[in-house]
Amino acid sequence: MRRQNRWRLAGIVAILILAAVFLVRLPINPGLDLAGGVHVILEVEPGYETNEDVMNRVKLVISRRVDNLGVAEPVIQLKGERQIIVDLPGIEDQQQAIETIGKTAVLEFKDPDGNTILTGANLVAANLSTDQWGRPAVSFKLDKEGAKKFAEMTRKNIGRQAPILLDDEVISNPVIQSAIENGEGQITGNFTADEAKHLVTLLRAGSLPVPLQVVETRRVGPTLGQESIDQSISTMVVGVILVLLYMIFYYRSPGFLADVALAIYLVLLMAALAALHATVTLPGVAGLILSVGMAVDANIIIFERIKEERRKGKHVRAAVDAGFSRAFTSILDANVTTLITAAVLFFFGTGPIKGFAVTLSLGILLSMFTAIFVTRTFLTMLVDWNPKRFANSFGKVGGAE
Repeated sequence: MRRQNRWRLAGIVAILILAAVFLVRLPINPGLDLAGGVHVILEVEPGYETNEDVMNRVKLVISRRVDNLGVAEPVIQLKGERQIIVDLPGIEDQQQAIETIGKTAVLEFKDPDGNTILTGANLVAANLSTDQWGRPAVSFKLDKEGAKKFAEMTRKNIGRQAPILLDDEVISNPVIQSAIENGEGQITGNFTADEAKHLVTLLRAGSLPVPLQVVETRRVGPTLGQESIDQSISTMVVGVILVLLYMIFYYRSPGFLADVALAIYLVLLMAALAALHATVTLPGVAGLILSVGMAVDANIIIFERIKEERRKGKHVRAAVDAGFSRAFTSILDANVTTLITAAVLFFFGTGPIKGFAVTLSLGILLSMFTAIFVTRTFLTMLVDWNPKRFANSFGKVGGAE
């Protein structure tokens, strides 16, 4: 075994170990069509004017709130001039999700006389904390302007109550014990842990520029998701098995090596999706299946180039090297054009279309790696070990079988 092949084999083993670690430690997130979740359509309440800028701000605020919910790969898109669609995969509490993404969340700090001194716009940070009795609370920090106003108000009203309101509802009414000069404080109000976390989410995301109302909401149930998963897995398994059998039947020993490389390709692709925290949807599964076909196609191009070199009179080892070199340009050209298409789908598509583009792009890059690097390593190792056997697999010199 040549030293170069030993180093290549060691690299493949190291990559596989790293991929196994990713697969064990990081889950692959299913999308709304596979895992179920909540589908919500929100609309600006009547009487409020909207334009493109207002709706983009609405989308931005909702995106921030959804991020704080911990939802993987939500789909948030505008519909018309007054509506926005929100798909939340894996969400169980439908009502809490609606309240979080649709609440106006106007925070006001008032003085004891009821005058608004500050709003949520002056907030720099909001975090979960506990009060002096260990109960859930929300700590906040104000910007420079807010800190100055807050210090002046608290300095003048020691011993009096200064209410804090969220959407005109008093959530805390603390007694000012001393002047607060550093712009940092705490909101208390007998919150539960979930209520405090919910308030932090709203404060971090900011206020909606216009109030929203729920036009439609529905839950995508687990039955649909399970049926989709079962059908997708069945389709993929059947397709992969047929491809594996074809490669062995037509190319014999080299086809078996290509099948091993294909198995490595699938492991690497799953690990890459897990490492990127990608969400797999049905279109994504379609992209995966398509990329499997492209991975096999690369091996077929390589094997046919090796056969051509054998017909020109080259011995098997030289034919393998020349075949890979000649095939590289064809494989690269074909995959680059597909990558361009995938990039267009990603940047101009939405939701599941982006999932398809991501899966397809990863599949293309990894298929090139396995075809050019993994298959070549295995093939050259075994050709060096038993040249005669693999020479027959690619035909005899001059084309005689």
